Amino acid sequence: MPAQATVTIDLAKVAENTRRVVTALPGVDVVAVTKVTCGSPEVARAMLAGGASALGESRLENAAGLRAAGIVAPIWLVRTPTPALADEAVRVSDVAVVSEIAVVEALDAAAAGAGRVYGVLAMVDIGDLREGMMPEQVPAFLEAAARCANLDIIGLGSSLTCYGAIIPDERNLAELAALTAAAERQLGRKLIISGGSSTSLDRVVHGLAPAAIDNLRIGEAIVLGVDPATREPIPDLELFADAVTLSVPVIECKIKPSMPIGTSAQDAFGGAPVFEDRGLRMRAICAIGRQDAPPDGLTPLDPRVQVLGASSDHLVLDVDDLPEPPAIGDAIEFRPGYSAVLALFTSPYVRKEFVGGE
Repeated sequence: MPAQATVTIDLAKVAENTRRVVTALPGVDVVAVTKVTCGSPEVARAMLAGGASALGESRLENAAGLRAAGIVAPIWLVRTPTPALADEAVRVSDVAVVSEIAVVEALDAAAAGAGRVYGVLAMVDIGDLREGMMPEQVPAFLEAAARCANLDIIGLGSSLTCYGAIIPDERNLAELAALTAAAERQLGRKLIISGGSSTSLDRVVHGLAPAAIDNLRIGEAIVLGVDPATREPIPDLELFADAVTLSVPVIECKIKPSMPIGTSAQDAFGGAPVFEDRGLRMRAICAIGRQDAPPDGLTPLDPRVQVLGASSDHLVLDVDDLPEPPAIGDAIEFRPGYSAVLALFTSPYVRKEFVGGE
């Protein structure tokens, strides 16, 4: 029985998911993104064992942690650094996604100081409205970046679905391919096309994307085994969707009314919760809360258990349909979604356990 909330990662399943993704993408380099696990070196090694060509991280702290753990594989910064952090970016990573000339110039100066050439992936916004320059700005950006002697413009990339929920399709991916072809003519050399993240995987695997796309940045599909656009399995890939599980101990289990008693106001987070009157029900409280993970991101493995809600430190469950109520200290197990995994790994109050590694 766990003494505290524990998230468990099956590294063998992470490695196998990576292997299946890489195998399904001949001719496409897979940058395996570790950011949802806060740059876990254990997860990174499993991804590399599965055939990833590089690792992707959004936080310099996590990239530094990967280097400190002895990982020498190429690391891509999948969030552009600020100019003030250019020296650190060049020290711990090999490529950064960039859309601002001020950042390009800072990285060029940092690379010159470090005596190396640093890679830049020019990010273009093709509809999701997160990061990236607008398409008409690409030629001027490339002209300025090409003057930087210590930078290598490795290609063009885009981000889709993460902010605006725009899915990759034939139109926007074709636009990225056309922009890259124009950039190749401008620079006079071959460039890579980084066609997005896990939401592009299904399109590329099934031939619904331009054949020229030769790079994807994959995180959620490897770690959680689903397409982030639908949270459903990706057809034909047969990825493990249970590489990450959460176990939380019960700290109270009692029969209580299903409707709160008294005058209702805001809850601890400023919300106005709505309750259904189901009479007296057996309720369990688990030792985890919103400070650790959003309750709507936790799916009980036992379908007879229902998540009712959470405060900052308490998760409230309906366990009335179980044949026997859980004892104090017993574990309730969950499958966390992306938002929950991100929070669980960020929380210092949740124990991390790795199994299935070499």
